[in-house]
Amino acid sequence: MSINIRAARAEDTQLIFDMVHELATYEKLADEVDATPEIIGAALFGKEPRLFCDIAEWNGEPAGQALWFMNFSSFRGRHGIYLEDLFVRPDYRGKGLGKALMARLAQRCVEQGLARFEWVVLDWNTPSIEFYKSIGADVLDDWKICRLSGPALQAFADKEARA
Repeated sequence: MSINIRAARAEDTQLIFDMVHELATYEKLADEVDATPEIIGAALFGKEPRLFCDIAEWNGEPAGQALWFMNFSSFRGRHGIYLEDLFVRPDYRGKGLGKALMARLAQRCVEQGLARFEWVVLDWNTPSIEFYKSIGADVLDDWKICRLSGPALQAFADKEARA
């Protein structure tokens, strides 16, 4: 039984999209997915990619992924990694794939002198919260995510453009 973590390749685009959709289904958010394989592929493999992906394989079979991008800490004065999605397919959970994906990103941070490695977790996702705590992550209760998207984003942009 072996784990292999590798950088995603253009031919993985459909696989990556499929796992994004599987994660959205698990999080009960599938109706919010309006990305397509083409959009994901362009973000990952276009001229100037700003999104990156590592694929976890179990005995050569694609079993999970980490989708991530660079962020920046003005307080630390350095970039960091923001993990957008960590997903391991149900049949492969408990085999160390999630930990291996997280370790690969942590190693990248250390090797590149990045300031931090961050992500969010849904408050009801107890198994993931416990996993993150088990690897030493602080779960910050004092920070709240703020988001403008969809019609609210459009309305705010339109209103401020007219002001």
